[in-house]
Amino acid sequence: MKNNLKKMMVALFSVVLILSACGESDKAEETDKSGADSKKYKIGVTQILEHPSLNAAFEGFKEALEDAGLDVEYDVQNAQNDMGNNTTIATNLVNSDVDLIFANSTPSAQAVVGATKDIPVVFTSVTDAVSAELIESMEKPGGNVTGTIDLHPDAIPNTMKFMKEELGAKNIGMVFNAGEQNSRAQVDSVKEMLEEMDMKVVEASVSTSAEVKQAAESLVGQVDAFYIITDNTVVSALESVISVANDNQIPMMVAEFDSVERGGLGAYGFEYRDIGYEAGEMAVKILKDGTKPADIPAQFPQNLKFVVNKDAADKMGVTIKDEWKAELTE
Repeated sequence: MKNNLKKMMVALFSVVLILSACGESDKAEETDKSGADSKKYKIGVTQILEHPSLNAAFEGFKEALEDAGLDVEYDVQNAQNDMGNNTTIATNLVNSDVDLIFANSTPSAQAVVGATKDIPVVFTSVTDAVSAELIESMEKPGGNVTGTIDLHPDAIPNTMKFMKEELGAKNIGMVFNAGEQNSRAQVDSVKEMLEEMDMKVVEASVSTSAEVKQAAESLVGQVDAFYIITDNTVVSALESVISVANDNQIPMMVAEFDSVERGGLGAYGFEYRDIGYEAGEMAVKILKDGTKPADIPAQFPQNLKFVVNKDAADKMGVTIKDEWKAELTE
């Protein structure tokens, strides 16, 4: 009797093992068939402040991860354009056990890169990542960082040529926050270019968005046109510069399409959603494929086009020409 009971228990245990193995086999097969990554990732997001371009870049980033089928929990923190908050956010994200950090703007990326050498960092909305000391070179970023740039190499040369040849401008007014490395790099690039074109930059520096209108007004009478770069402080208060440009019939070129839609005259640019999406594709390679950031080259915007705001042209006294071959918006 005892032997029979023992045999029955052994048989039952064997059946349980077989069923369990079959269950695991079925589960593995299900995972293989779906190809889905079942892990839930945690991504920290740091953004210097809210404005349409940065928000569009973040939306593009999320879309890329969603398209790749990754299950992601985001820890989103906004510095409200305060550098002290920016540093605190970087420290918080590094200490919160995230799988990757998405840094949206140059100051955000600089703070994060200064806080970790281990957690992968993907940036976007950065103009000169090498000068900002985020990466060693575009081709070989090095370390734990890579990302996408928000300045096409031909954008500023094309804009300056247009302002000289089509708008007849010689003195270009630039309002910017000198505390943003991103902005200083663009202004220096423009100044160097204009010296060769017998043109010059007239600068007006600000520290906060509240100072932008007064800075723009200080340039009236000194400049033939404004050029508003991707300066976070100025772009967040863009309408104040637009009102100065409209009231004084001064053409105002901008550096990205969101600013064209808000009332800038025109821009050689790209969609911020696109560079955010391309940054998201880099994050997928890191999280899903295990690629090291150091092995993913940093990337310029892939497309450049010319867009002109018809309504803004009317308000600034500019006649649109067919030969510009610009995409028109209102």
